[in-house]
Amino acid sequence: MTPEAVTLRTPRPVRRSLLVQRWTDLAFLHWAADPALVAPLLPAGTVPDTLDGVTYVGLIGFRMQGVGFLRGPGVPYLGTFAETNVRLYSVDAEGRRGVVFRSLEAERLIPVLVARASLNLPYMWSRMRLTRDGDVLSYTTRRRWPGPRDAVSEMTVRVDAPIEDPTPFERFVTARWGLHTSAHGRTIHLANDHPAWPLHRAELLSLSDTLIAAAGLPQPAGPPLSVLYSPGVPVTFGATA
Repeated sequence: MTPEAVTLRTPRPVRRSLLVQRWTDLAFLHWAADPALVAPLLPAGTVPDTLDGVTYVGLIGFRMQGVGFLRGPGVPYLGTFAETNVRLYSVDAEGRRGVVFRSLEAERLIPVLVARASLNLPYMWSRMRLTRDGDVLSYTTRRRWPGPRDAVSEMTVRVDAPIEDPTPFERFVTARWGLHTSAHGRTIHLANDHPAWPLHRAELLSLSDTLIAAAGLPQPAGPPLSVLYSPGVPVTFGATA
């Protein structure tokens, strides 16, 4: 894959909206991974998306805000919650790049149940907290249901300078325009549409995590290769035609 293949803007704008939401205060942590290792964890018809022969495992903490159906207003209370996910990077036979979620921790039970039932997404109900003190953000999660109950994550980052010109790697791990999931006996690609990410460099102050191992991946032996922050973007999920 060439660096130019990952763009900063939506390659296929969403024409028919299914969901609207806003992602805010995102911390992106990434480690390199062997494509052969993660390939068996992806939905049928997809393969690991790679940059210079390497793929990545991401641990992303953020706040979901204002989740609403179609293009309607956000659902009160249930539509806003903290989330932390473990994700991989995929591409299908049509060249559609996306993410594959190995787990998604969320603090609202009803959205967890709806996402699991409708799209077979591995949402987990968790106790969560996202706090901010100046330029320092802390993300904590402890899984409630389903197990393992000892799956936890605590990470703290300090926001640094904005990134004016993202590198090919920074584009690769953030400019993803959909997700792949296995649901209802087939592999689904659900596209999303949002403005270009406002990205910042960030410093990892602390990390204690077992979510990656609980997601069926080797627990990273060292610090992440990259730590990024974004204040967030509005997002639309839906069909592109």
